[in-house]
Amino acid sequence: MADVVSLFMLIGLSEQKAKETQKNETLSLNLKKAIEQAVGLLGSASIDKTTGTLLYSMVTRLKDPNRLSFLTEYIIKQKITTDLQLSVTVSEKTSSRLFSLNSCSRSTAPQQVLNSSLQPSLCSNTVLMARLWKFHLTLLDTLKQQTGKTIKAIFCHNIKLYLALEKKKQRQKRFFRVPNVSTKSQASDGNTEGKSLMEQLRGEALKFHKPGENYKTEGYIVTPNTMTLLKKHLETTSGQVRTRFPPEPNGILHIGHAKAINFNFGYAKANNGICFLRYDDTNPEKEEEKYFTAIKDMVEWLGYKPYDITHASDHFQRLYDLAVDLIRRGHAYVCHQRGEELKGHNVPPSPWRDRPVEESLILFERMKKGMFAEGEVTLRMKLVMEDGKMDPVAYRIKYTPHHRTGDTWCIYPTYDYTHCLCDSIEDITHSLCTKEFQARRSSYFWLCNALDVYCPVQWEYGRLNLTYTVVSKRKIIKLVETGVVRDWDDPRLFTLTALRRRGFPPQAINNFCARVGVTVSQTTMEPHLLEACIREVLNDTAPRVMAVLEPLKVTITNLPANAQKEIQVPDFPASESKGSHVVPFTKTLFIEQNDFREVMEKGYKRLTPDQPVGLRHAGYVISVQRVIKDGSGKVSELEVTCASSDSVDKPKAFIHWVSEPLQCEVRLYERLFLHKNPEDPAEVPAGFLSDINPDSLNVVESALVDRSVSTAKVFDKFQFERLGYFSVDPDSTPEKLVFNRTVTLKEDPGKI
Repeated sequence: MADVVSLFMLIGLSEQKAKETQKNETLSLNLKKAIEQAVGLLGSASIDKTTGTLLYSMVTRLKDPNRLSFLTEYIIKQKITTDLQLSVTVSEKTSSRLFSLNSCSRSTAPQQVLNSSLQPSLCSNTVLMARLWKFHLTLLDTLKQQTGKTIKAIFCHNIKLYLALEKKKQRQKRFFRVPNVSTKSQASDGNTEGKSLMEQLRGEALKFHKPGENYKTEGYIVTPNTMTLLKKHLETTSGQVRTRFPPEPNGILHIGHAKAINFNFGYAKANNGICFLRYDDTNPEKEEEKYFTAIKDMVEWLGYKPYDITHASDHFQRLYDLAVDLIRRGHAYVCHQRGEELKGHNVPPSPWRDRPVEESLILFERMKKGMFAEGEVTLRMKLVMEDGKMDPVAYRIKYTPHHRTGDTWCIYPTYDYTHCLCDSIEDITHSLCTKEFQARRSSYFWLCNALDVYCPVQWEYGRLNLTYTVVSKRKIIKLVETGVVRDWDDPRLFTLTALRRRGFPPQAINNFCARVGVTVSQTTMEPHLLEACIREVLNDTAPRVMAVLEPLKVTITNLPANAQKEIQVPDFPASESKGSHVVPFTKTLFIEQNDFREVMEKGYKRLTPDQPVGLRHAGYVISVQRVIKDGSGKVSELEVTCASSDSVDKPKAFIHWVSEPLQCEVRLYERLFLHKNPEDPAEVPAGFLSDINPDSLNVVESALVDRSVSTAKVFDKFQFERLGYFSVDPDSTPEKLVFNRTVTLKEDPGKI
């Protein structure tokens, strides 16, 4: 066993993952063969992580072991280099064709010619490359009899036509994979680039079944009662699209959930349907009122209103009755195996799997009455899931009062049992979930059909992840408990409450989700792409004010002591009709310390003893007359003279300033983690807690801002001219405002 685990770790699996994989006999055997073949082809036991990931992904998807050797060779020889290529190649139809051609000597030359023609330099768009790759495979069937020269000419000609067509459209098509459906029917008919999420989610854009036509989805199981159930479903819904957003109320939503919210609520909205907010509250040990409230707040903050708010616990009695029915039908049994015995895959069949139905009914009733200890017994379903896990648990015992039902129940249903049945009870038409739930699709369909109830269709889409952060509830709790962050809404995190506190506008997050698009593959985005969406929104919505973070006092000597002038400053200089505010201009001003240098340097355009500078919006140019320093030799004040900008030469630069300002606190945030993937042991061997950026928060306690913000409310947003976008923090008091920097004015690789 140890040798097999070590072998699996060669491709980048963690020891725990390798041990888990080893328990799956079929997967373990195929992966062992693939790695041994790869080592032989490479002539070395060194397999890079990308290749290892492709090998593991190939083995987990492969249904015919006869194709294992061929696909392994393609991966090692870098004929398959991306997950998109692998996804197309490993499909049954394509793989059969490739395997057949690979065994045929006549196909060798055409294959080599086509491979040499299809270079990454043709197109940097990975989605388009995947489509060209599929086109490349299709050509093999028709070109086997041609010479290499002819093949290359035909292939290159067709690729040029293909790319020209894409360029003419000027938009990239994205894919949304329908379960078990060909790639042709997966592709969207509409272009997505530059379109809102609503436009992307219109019914015609995605190849989703229409309400009541679930049976048209390939892979959907049709029973003798299916059409009757669908007819009844249509009578209830009147053909309306129904979706649901089903979070667990045991933590705060994060940026990945924003995509799920937009997709579930957005698909319903785009197609004149309804969306439920359904709390998956089946684990009373981890659920708290604050999570229920925060989830609802975040859904509404993103601009969506649930048609109804429901709970899995609303259906506890109905779910229990269905479980009794499942036992009666012979599809479930009470099992005495302990939790530790049920972990992993390929667990031996339970010795209680074939116990009499009447016996299981009696034991299940005793479970309900609290006659067993926690973990002593479970109710299990008789099925093997897609990932090989056998007989998932349907009910377990927990002697913990429930947030809504109190002590009424001591047995609680699991996700695998609850989710599909709640979808059925609520007549959901499209059960949209992230890719990791694909392995549960078989149990979803199986359970509805085993109980002979209406069966919705489950669709999977890719998760949205960001680099330089963690979103796991367990890891965020660690950050809070160790004092790295203050709470779930610390602006350095990427929970939605944290992003709101940081000052991210909800419409910008929605725009970001639209740009990511409706994709099946897991998407990991750089934070600066989200930042770009933030700037676009704030540029149009955040009024400009002037603030100074590191003040340097400036006294204008040629103004009288009581001199005061009111300066009209536009809220949006590029669109002055959108309003303005007034700031005082007096004898004493404050500028940024870094806007003055005592010694002139090449390329420096701001204030020096020999170089005047303009004051933004004021219409004055100031020139240094005297530099005053404190006891340590640091510049503490400047004495200057001012002149109308109309009477002097135009200065090289204009700087911001404040006069008679308010003192405020400003919090400047940078990335919480130093590395792009803090959870990756290869990148951060000592764990994510060792990767904390010590400079992720810099607090400026005595910043100055002009008085026009004195009436600002929590979450009001401003652009501090030349500094960035800032939002009023909830810590603000009537005596002192606190601002969080949302983003800088321009992209800065070190800040988010």
